[in-house]
Amino acid sequence: MRLPDAVRTALREHGTDRPLARTELDDGGWAFASRTTLIVTSGGGEVTVDREWCDVDRATADPETGTITVEWVDGGAPLVLRLAPKGRASFPQALRERVQWSVVHAAPVNLPDGRSARVAVRRRANGDMFSQVVGGADLDLSDPVVAAAVDAAESRARSAVGLPM
Repeated sequence: MRLPDAVRTALREHGTDRPLARTELDDGGWAFASRTTLIVTSGGGEVTVDREWCDVDRATADPETGTITVEWVDGGAPLVLRLAPKGRASFPQALRERVQWSVVHAAPVNLPDGRSARVAVRRRANGDMFSQVVGGADLDLSDPVVAAAVDAAESRARSAVGLPM
């Protein structure tokens, strides 16, 4: 499907780098996987989502419903993309590849009471690396045992890729 002029203009004005893949959404909007970001527009061209790949915790595709659900590392509300019936097959693959590219190193953190978290070293589009700790709402970093376990795991992850602690 041809990209609507309003969407094309919005992407150009937004300063978005060239999309690697795109897909039409069932509400007339569009989703784009660029080298640097995940971008979603309305059908009228308004940019509604513009997030770096390192902001994505995970994304899952459900072929039966034609949806992709993107979960964020900051715990924000998931983004649910409902693909148009003739959505481009390259978009889910490009999304997966860009998220994987942003993950340099990742490791689980086992916490007391069977809880867990993850530490990761991620890469921004400009190549800068940084560490992230991702946990559920029950991750209590004020608990000294939890904080020590997370700090140790983060230190190991940073050391594994040569980042200072």
